[in-house]
Amino acid sequence: MSKPVEVTDTTFENEVIKSDKPVIVDFWAVWCGPCKMIAPILEEFASEYDGKVKIAKVDVDNNPNIAVKYGIRSIPTVMFFKEGKIVDQVIGALPKSHFEEKLEKLI
Repeated sequence: MSKPVEVTDTTFENEVIKSDKPVIVDFWAVWCGPCKMIAPILEEFASEYDGKVKIAKVDVDNNPNIAVKYGIRSIPTVMFFKEGKIVDQVIGALPKSHFEEKLEKLI
């Protein structure tokens, strides 16, 4: 069973930008209630779409550089990367179907 990958300021380039698969990046923080609401959805996707897509998590408190680089102002922010470029994003805790629709377009 695949799980989301913890990504840091130093591993972001390799894990996300250089990934050979599309990547969904969850920008979150420990204290963020809505972040906890979407975490199980992303964990499900990590299993359901194993091998097709990578799920990555960036703790914005511990990795401020990457959060600043991508202009993260509110969390959760979920960005969809394909071939190293942002192709979509979702801000806030939305229903699973909303994320799934964007995920399907990605693969």
